[in-house]
Amino acid sequence: MTQEAAPISASTGASDTARVRRGELISECLATFIILALGDSVAAMYVLYDPSPYQHAYWGVCIAWGLAVTLAIYVTGAVSGTHANPAITLALALYRGFPRRKVLPYALAQILGAFLGAAMVYLLFQPVIDHFNLLHHLSRASDGGAAGVFFTHPGEGITPAHAFVDEIVLTGFLVLGVFAITEQYNELAPAANTGALMIGLLVATIGACAGYLEAWPINPARDLGPRVFCFLFGWGAQAFPAPQHYWWVPIAGPLLGGAAGGGLYQLAVRPYLPQRAPGAHP
Repeated sequence: MTQEAAPISASTGASDTARVRRGELISECLATFIILALGDSVAAMYVLYDPSPYQHAYWGVCIAWGLAVTLAIYVTGAVSGTHANPAITLALALYRGFPRRKVLPYALAQILGAFLGAAMVYLLFQPVIDHFNLLHHLSRASDGGAAGVFFTHPGEGITPAHAFVDEIVLTGFLVLGVFAITEQYNELAPAANTGALMIGLLVATIGACAGYLEAWPINPARDLGPRVFCFLFGWGAQAFPAPQHYWWVPIAGPLLGGAAGGGLYQLAVRPYLPQRAPGAHP
């Protein structure tokens, strides 16, 4: 969730260029794999066990998700910039000069990584998932048993239309924060080696503030990759098209929210930073 990795010099050969591009996509795939493999695992701990170890400690769920993001940035940031989120990639392309030709490849790599992360969680927790569904007389295809481990859905009283608005707002906060944390002219931004931790805490804070609305799907890949996995592994229509045809909401809402949050930062904050103000020294 940082800026793009260092540009390739003009003297770099075609084979080196291809290697760099390949590395960026592998990095984005690995980043979202890390986030989902750890994040959906803590969701499994929250959903599948009774009593849940997080029953009275929901902040622990949020922190686990946030630290998964932090770890992903530390592992892959030097290679691809660790967008790990199509909404971040889109916002960087709109406002920060990220090459638009890379947006779709990055997004596909992120979705693949999320799919593989869900597969890892399934490998770890499949016996527990089956036991949970048996114990509660649920099935994957009919009732969506244990689907909350993998992908998101509206909470109590939340319609898909309301969820769409929620996700625009929450992803807007995410991108607004990421832009501020990674802003080169922001004198109060954390140093490079602590920015990853601050972004992780930002994700955790959003979850703590609004996670019960729809499990805070502020990342289209985070929802879509596991949803595809579940569609193929027994959840069927509970994943696609999902009850009330909800599947598109965690994709479109975050993409719009990322664009809105990035635009807000660019219009309302960045022009007024001290080193960006008229007459300031470069």
